[in-house]
Amino acid sequence: MQFNLSKWALENRSLVVYMMIAATIVGPASFFRLGRDEDPPFVIKTMVVQAAWPGATLDDTLQQVTDRIERTLQETPSLDFLRSYTSPGQTTIFANLKGETTAAQIPDIWYHVRKSIGDMRLTLPAGVLGPGFNDEFGDVFGIIYGVTADGFTHRELKDHVEAIRSRLMQVSDVAKIEILGAQDEKIFVEFSVQQLAGLGIDRSALAAQNIVSPSGVLQTGNERLTLRVSGRSNPNRIFWR
Repeated sequence: MQFNLSKWALENRSLVVYMMIAATIVGPASFFRLGRDEDPPFVIKTMVVQAAWPGATLDDTLQQVTDRIERTLQETPSLDFLRSYTSPGQTTIFANLKGETTAAQIPDIWYHVRKSIGDMRLTLPAGVLGPGFNDEFGDVFGIIYGVTADGFTHRELKDHVEAIRSRLMQVSDVAKIEILGAQDEKIFVEFSVQQLAGLGIDRSALAAQNIVSPSGVLQTGNERLTLRVSGRSNPNRIFWR
């Protein structure tokens, strides 16, 4: 026997009216709760941990850097699996969380990762750079501005962009502003090899002038004095050109 929907609706008028009223109320309520962002935020459950050890071999980097960091990352809550790539002097580790991890749990987990790696960093060999962390894959930008200025130096242009950034950060709902393409300043100190050789000065001796090293502490009855060695260059006497 074939089911007759019209007959069933006529025989159950109260239920049909109730379902129509419920659909009428729930429909508009659901409409106003729909996402309307052009680039909706989403959470990527992966963090990249990177470290560099310039001059190290592949085996040294793998055994003394990658393995140590991975052993610490294995203690991460809700960890699913680790994937790492190691090259001479460079290691990159991907920490992936389980699929059931909620978005509210992820900030605390990444904080745990940063804290754990920070605690074990002193166990890494001297000369290791990092580790650094990247978990901001899900950031989306709604507006991109390009700033150009003829007749301004890179430093002046960067100062203006920083001022614009400070004002935009005061706008409601602005959470993050990233500056791309800024030219970093560099100072090049050039020596005349002939003049240094004529004066009998070794360049390594000049480089050692600004080395910051502990010189000891003098403990008196009620005071503790830190000793400073002389010979450091005066930063106020650096000449720009």
